[in-house]
Amino acid sequence: MQLTKQQIAEYHRDGFLIIPDVFDAEEVNALRSEIERLKQVEFKTIFREREGAVRSIFQAHDDTVPVYSPAIRALTRSPKTLAPAMQLLGDDKVYVMHTKINVKPALEGTGWLWHQDHGYWVHDGYPDDDLLTAMVMLGDTKEIQGALYIIPGSHKFGLQDHYFDDSKAAYQLPQRAVQIDRLKEVMEKSPEPIPIVGKAGTLVLFHCLTIHGSGVNMSRDSRWQAYITYNRCANPPREVEKPRGEFTRSMNWAPVPVEHDRAIVEGAHAPS
Repeated sequence: MQLTKQQIAEYHRDGFLIIPDVFDAEEVNALRSEIERLKQVEFKTIFREREGAVRSIFQAHDDTVPVYSPAIRALTRSPKTLAPAMQLLGDDKVYVMHTKINVKPALEGTGWLWHQDHGYWVHDGYPDDDLLTAMVMLGDTKEIQGALYIIPGSHKFGLQDHYFDDSKAAYQLPQRAVQIDRLKEVMEKSPEPIPIVGKAGTLVLFHCLTIHGSGVNMSRDSRWQAYITYNRCANPPREVEKPRGEFTRSMNWAPVPVEHDRAIVEGAHAPS
């Protein structure tokens, strides 16, 4: 899949791009069946909510760990995700920095404070702040499900100072978030935040400096989404003190190839 000039311009203007109907029902169902399987695995890269429901599954694209899924690996190399990432990053040598599957559980899934992804990743040692994430909706996404909100154009303000919130008052997990006073300034100068909603199979691409956050899932339906973060092979992380684990900071910088269009469905039937 190749982005049009208009889509590329929209991404650079707004810091994100929403493309509906990218993945068909067969692909979505194949990925969902794999996630159901992975939810039964016990491994350190699976994070759970207070009551034990799965919140996030990291590193499912990596064939060296127990949560490996051939279908998720195929998703990271699909022409529907990797090819647009190469276009927007301006480089055909791109690797997968990390993958994350968010299964925000019905009625108990918590959210994330307003932040930039690079507010985390700068502490992982990445010298350049031009990374992007591809998000795939694996179910219809509504606002009430704790949808992702994005501030359009916020990436143009550069990297903001983040504070570290470990109170866990509403979100359970320690988080980095944009300083509140600065966040208000950005919001006053930006269009209104928009909820990222849509049908299953929708693809969303967003810049690592785009400010975003999400609320709790107050619906009876879980919110299923897969996230792939791509980085140029020329932008590997530098050595830093106390780096996060490889599940969020891959040390495999080999470029990944674009694979054929139906590899996701085939991967769901392959041995894991």
